[in-house]
Amino acid sequence: MTTTPEHDAKFVKMTFSSVYPHYVKKVESKGRTKEELLEVIHWLTGFDDKQLQELIDEKATFETFFKRAKLHPNAHLITGMICGYRIEDIETPLTKQARYLDKLVDELAKGRKMEKILRQG
Repeated sequence: MTTTPEHDAKFVKMTFSSVYPHYVKKVESKGRTKEELLEVIHWLTGFDDKQLQELIDEKATFETFFKRAKLHPNAHLITGMICGYRIEDIETPLTKQARYLDKLVDELAKGRKMEKILRQG
């Protein structure tokens, strides 16, 4: 299933700071911690806590967020369905990267073991 241009366009303008509190709420409501969420984000993007806070403070869009990120070499191992889309079939890089993050947050919230989330075998 390919994404629509409208679907892809929303990630260009959406700010990370608008979504981040929802990520925190989602994982904490399922018994996980903000620290675990930060570990997942760090693994995917390479951002440390300070860099992440700077992106939040400047209200960086997902486009800017992922342009500055250094995606983990194993990010391509993130597969499966998210929001009705099969991640490995998404062709637009920004949309795929945003869905990688969504998938990792979902896995964390669902109680998956950290070594599985971080694709460590």
